[in-house]
Amino acid sequence: MDAEKIKNLKENLTEIITEDEFDKLKEGNVVYCGYETSGPFHIGTMTTALNLLRFQNAGFKVKILLADVHTKLNCKGDAQFIEEMVNYWKKCFVALGLKDAEFVCGSEFQFEQEYVKDVLTLGLEITVDRARRSMQEVARDLENAKVSQMIYPLMQIADMKSLKVDIAYGGLEQRKIHMLAREILPTIYKNIVFAHSPLIVSLLGPGSKMSSSKPETMIKIDEEPEVINKKISSAYCPISTEDNPVLQICKFIIFSKTAKFEVKRPEKFGGNLTYETYNELEDAFINKKLHPADLKSATAENLTEILNPIRGKITS
Repeated sequence: MDAEKIKNLKENLTEIITEDEFDKLKEGNVVYCGYETSGPFHIGTMTTALNLLRFQNAGFKVKILLADVHTKLNCKGDAQFIEEMVNYWKKCFVALGLKDAEFVCGSEFQFEQEYVKDVLTLGLEITVDRARRSMQEVARDLENAKVSQMIYPLMQIADMKSLKVDIAYGGLEQRKIHMLAREILPTIYKNIVFAHSPLIVSLLGPGSKMSSSKPETMIKIDEEPEVINKKISSAYCPISTEDNPVLQICKFIIFSKTAKFEVKRPEKFGGNLTYETYNELEDAFINKKLHPADLKSATAENLTEILNPIRGKITS
């Protein structure tokens, strides 16, 4: 595989388990990521799609699991809603450039006899408490968890065999399930590599991530420009890099899609600015050379320019 593309890929990942195993992967190996089709496709999810594009450009075969059965088991919608979301999510991925990925719905294979046998085999390997802990970042209403939500991680691990996966990728919320998979997947399959990327925190600030079920925390990739501007203008934005959703949008989305970040200001306030790297932008903001209001305004404008053509493809 192309060394420069692999380097670029690794720079956008928080964790690889393990790097030695990752470095031995070959062109054509399968990377997969699974998604609950439970609501609007937002920019937090977009960051994972951009990484899948990087995997694809580096020579991996990308498989995207549209996890309709998992969505139902996690109590996130009825059958009609989930089916509508499957079609919408596929359209979103294609609009982001993943038209060459292989899209698979869970319901296409998760009721087959061998798959069910694999899930039951995995169920013999872990306790209920361990399954519950693995769902802490994923489950809805874990305090009142359904039995279906304890089956969920077993199915996610069985998916890796059914999809013939070499590397499982996801946001950091998947880490606990992936670590469980690292331990018990060899019971039914082979050992594979796991890779994680950061999550964009809620627009409201620390304590939660962007969530499809909470519109105030996120920005849809087909959001209207005026809504983008309104949400970013009111977003949490301390003079800090920690848990700052505005800076994270700049780092993980804007600088992933563009070569520069433009700030438009009246001459009386110093005139326009251009930053060619995220580090330049971050340094200016942290050292109070760029006002939070100017950062927000420019972030909204740059993000809108990126999302406009994507929205057009989704709504056409």
